[in-house]
Parts: sequence; structure tokens; C-alpha cells
Amino acid sequence: MVSANVKYPTDSGLLAHAVSRIGRLVIRIRTAGGAPRTVFRDRSRAAGGRVRAIASKLRLRGAAAGEQAQAVVARLTSELAGLGECSAMDAAVVLGNARRALVTATGRVKGRLRRAVNELTALVERTRFVVAQTRRRLAGERVAAGSKLVSLHDTDARVITKGRLGRPVEFGYQAQVLDNEDGIVLDYQLNAGRRPATGPAIRRITHRTGGPPGAVAADRGYGEATVERDLHALGVKTVAIPRKGKPGTARREHERRPGFRKLVTWRTGAEGRISHLKHAYGWDRSGLDGRARTSTWCGHGILDRWRRGHRTDLSDSSRSEAIDLLPGRTSATASTAVQIGTTVRHTDVGTP
Repeated sequence: MVSANVKYPTDSGLLAHAVSRIGRLVIRIRTAGGAPRTVFRDRSRAAGGRVRAIASKLRLRGAAAGEQAQAVVARLTSELAGLGECSAMDAAVVLGNARRALVTATGRVKGRLRRAVNELTALVERTRFVVAQTRRRLAGERVAAGSKLVSLHDTDARVITKGRLGRPVEFGYQAQVLDNEDGIVLDYQLNAGRRPATGPAIRRITHRTGGPPGAVAADRGYGEATVERDLHALGVKTVAIPRKGKPGTARREHERRPGFRKLVTWRTGAEGRISHLKHAYGWDRSGLDGRARTSTWCGHGILDRWRRGHRTDLSDSSRSEAIDLLPGRTSATASTAVQIGTTVRHTDVGTP
């Protein structure tokens, strides 16, 4: 998982931040000559006061105080939703007049005005989404994690439940890394809120190397019969992925075979390489917003890792293979081993 560049989100915090940003953008638009006489009420102070009131209520202790605090917090959050809705409505009027001013604006002033208009347009849409999301939650409806907006500037980030003691819930992207026996990352992919699929990654590697990997090893999170069938259909001869749940007798015997266990044990080493990417090459937290930009951020981390750690360590043949596997290049030699957020290796393992 790659954490997005966001702080811990709450509905009240998102609403207060949206109201404040709308006020600042309206000031920018007026400074650039757009909608100078349009009436707009800045509700930033009112939103900030309610956020501080929520924080004071959450510090109360005791069962009775806790129930009272929850009721007050719900009321204040509802008021924040109303402030966000009113600010979005007023901002829509400002946008209409600012777009008319764009017709007569010229030079740098027109560029500044256009940027402010575009930012406010996106912010108004996101504010309305957060208002609807908040009211659904206050009404007792359970909002799906995959549809929640957790940031006003990174709309692709999603809620990810990892079950860690210190951080049971995180916000960002699911990452998948594939590397080979030499430790060269052959492919990576980021998805918002769901685990990336293995099939497209193996197809990309097959295209780059000229043939499918000989064997694939992955963690139990990929342990489904459909995943294994898809990998065999793509030309992978050996798949070493422990199945989810309680396997049957035949499957248990298959997973106890020395070849299978050797692959699974070797795959465990991928955890160390992923940890190295997170702690030394920026994969712990993205410095850019959006899934596409975060993917670019992670790609630079992979290239930096290869430049620092493998340029002098690999043999000439392995180094040539690493260069051939860069985007836009192809290799005539088929890869013998790959890791999917886990690993792939050339070892003969019988099928159950």
C-alpha cells in the first residue's frame, strides 16, 4: 500500500476545509477582475468555530458525557454540511459571472482568472459530494469505503483497511510489484481501493520479454482458483500461491511439496524488497496527488533503486535485461522468474 498525501479525514474537517478554500478562491477571482460586485458571504469563521466546538466535545469523558457529545457532534456536523451547501451555492453564482468576465480579460490576468475559475469549479463539485456523503452518514446509512471522498485535492485516494494495531485504517492506493530473481522490478501497478489484477501485469511482462515467466509465486491474498487458471492460460507453467481459507486434502498435499514450499519461501524475500522501497525510495507516502501522479512517483523510486543498488551489482547480461525491460523497450529473451507483489521463479512444481 502507498499512502496518499492526505491527513486523517473526517466529514467535519473536509467540510470546514472546503468552506475555507471556497472563500479564498472567490477572493482570487475578484482580485483577477472576475465577479467584483457579486454578493458572496465567507463562512470560514463560522465553520472554524464549529470544528473547535466538535474538538472540545470529543474530549469529554464518561458514558453519559460521551452520549451527549455524540449528539452535539452530529448536530454541529449537520450545521457544517449546511454551511458547505450554502457556500457552494454562492460560489456557483460567482462562477457564472467570472466566466463572463473571462471573455473580456486579456494577458496574464486572464490566465490567473481561468486557473481560479477551474479550481473553484472542481472544488464546488467536491464540496457538494462531501455534503451528500455527510448527510447520508448522519441519516444512518452506511457509506461504502470505495465511494468515500477522503480528500479535496486527491480524489483518487480511497479507504484501505489493513488491520494494523497502530493504523487499522489507511488512505491511499493498493500497490503491486513484480520482480525477478535478480531483484529487477519488471512491472508495478497502483489501483485505488482494490488489489491490482495479476493477468494484465503478466501480459505486460510477456510483451516486454518475449515470453511468459516460467513460474509465479504470490502471497495468500491472490490465492484463488480463478487467478491460478488465468496465469496458466497466459502460459505460466508453475504457480505457487497458497489458497485462501481451508484447502482440501489434494490441495494441502500439493502445497506441501518441496518445490511449492521452496517457491513460497523464496517469495517471502519480496517483503524485504517492498519494505526497502517504502523506507528508502518514497513508497511509504506519495508526494504527489492523484493515482496517475502517484504512479509516476513510485516509478521514479523504482528507477532510483535500480540506479543505486543494481548498476554495479548485476552481471552484464542481467544489466542488459534490466535496460531492455524499461518502458518502451522489448527483449528477445523470455523472463524466467517474476514477482507479483510477491514473486515469480523458474522451479518445477506439479499441479494438483
